[in-house]
Amino acid sequence: MRSLLAPPALKPGDRVAVVALSGPPGRQELDLGLAALRSVGLVPEVFPSTRSVGPYPYLAADDKMRAEDLTRALREPDFAAVFCARGGYGVQRALELVDWSKVGRPEPRVVVGFSDATALIEAVRSRFGWMSVYGPMVSSVMFRPGVPSFEGLARLLMVPQKIGDLVFQDTRTLVPGVAEGVTVGGTASLIATSLATPTSVPARDGILFLEDVGEQPYRLDRVLTQMRRSGYLDGVRGILCGTWDDCGPLADVEELLADRLGDLGVPVLLGADIGHGVFMQSLPIGVRARLDTATATLTFLEQPLTT
Repeated sequence: MRSLLAPPALKPGDRVAVVALSGPPGRQELDLGLAALRSVGLVPEVFPSTRSVGPYPYLAADDKMRAEDLTRALREPDFAAVFCARGGYGVQRALELVDWSKVGRPEPRVVVGFSDATALIEAVRSRFGWMSVYGPMVSSVMFRPGVPSFEGLARLLMVPQKIGDLVFQDTRTLVPGVAEGVTVGGTASLIATSLATPTSVPARDGILFLEDVGEQPYRLDRVLTQMRRSGYLDGVRGILCGTWDDCGPLADVEELLADRLGDLGVPVLLGADIGHGVFMQSLPIGVRARLDTATATLTFLEQPLTT
């Protein structure tokens, strides 16, 4: 039995929604990303939020428009996937306005994004039981033909049967071991600020992935301590940590991770190339997987998307 509902793999000719639920994407960067989608045969529809200006410079459009775009992208059956145009901040504000009764119970479709999209990935998992992909966003420099991040994402989305594992280089083992569970997580500060909301997803029985950007060690300490005190980490099976871009000296961050995660009694692997500041690998979220710190490998125990 599958852990979560796996959306169908994408195929040439599929229509996909491109929405800006967070910050405003640059026009040229967005157009390059749209060209990348077309290069693998997908047919992107650019939603109004991607071409709009919000009431604050960090928002792509007003909350109402972003919520309406998300509702339509999830509800209309013609869209095989929902791609986030950019990160930043704003998904949680949009989720606050979504009328889930209008979304209904749509057929599964794959949601792709990372960073601020952590909140969206949690929402579709908690509401619909869908797996999603923690991967590069359309306006990113990673989202270009020939770039390993985009090519890896395209393989995952279109030929998932060929994706058996993720292998990481330059990792450090904090706590050795092997663990199995359902992948969960994302950007640590987004997870913490979703706690106690209707769309928060606990880490229990999961392989928890964590990364972040622009958070100094004392703020990361606050985030991780909140996870501990809230019970979020209760029952976690293993932890995979990605990048900590612009979060201070890496040695300081990893010392903090050892302090806050090292006593949980589960395997912990540091240094995966997933997250900010690297040409990232894409991580399916909501899939049963095995984490092996000795081989620095995350092996998927079920196919991420159906074929």
